[in-house]
Amino acid sequence: MSVREQKEQIVAEIKQKLSENSSAILIDYRGLTVAEVTELRKEFRENDVDYKVYKNTLTELAAKELGMDDLIPFLKGPTAIAFGVKDPVAPAKILTEGMKKLKKMQFKAGVVEGRIIDVDGIKALAELPSREELIAKMLGSMNAPISGLVNVLGGTMRSLLYALNAVKEAKEA
Repeated sequence: MSVREQKEQIVAEIKQKLSENSSAILIDYRGLTVAEVTELRKEFRENDVDYKVYKNTLTELAAKELGMDDLIPFLKGPTAIAFGVKDPVAPAKILTEGMKKLKKMQFKAGVVEGRIIDVDGIKALAELPSREELIAKMLGSMNAPISGLVNVLGGTMRSLLYALNAVKEAKEA
C-alpha cells in the first residue's frame, strides 16, 4: 500500500469517527508523560471512549470533506481527539477531571452531533449527567406514578377489607 493510500485510509477513518460518534473533543496534550497518557487511555477504554492522535493535516482534510470548516482553526500544535462512542458526555467528563489532576492539557474544540462547540461548550457538556444517569432519572420518574397507583389501589383494598371486617364483627355480635 502506498503512502498516499495510507493517508486516504486515515482520512476516511477520521471522517467516519467524526460523523458516526456522538462527540469528539480536541485537546492539546503537550506536557503529558507517557504514564499520564496511559492512565487517561485506561479510563477512556473503561468508559467506551476512543482516543487517538492524528496528524492535523489529515484531520483538516477530513473536516473539509465533512463540511466542518470551523474546526480547522483549532488544528494547530499537538492535537489528540477523544471520541464519545456511546455517551457524548464521557470524553468531556474524563478530560475535565484529567485537567483538574494534571493541569497540563487544554481543550481546543469539540464536535457534538456534527456541531462545533468551543471550550465553554465542552465545559458545559462535562457538567451534564451521563446517559445512564438520565435514563435512571427518567425510569424513576416513570415508576413514581405507577408506585402511587399501587399505593392508592392498595389503600382502597385495605379500606374495603376493614369495612368487611367491621360488618363481619357486627354480625357476629
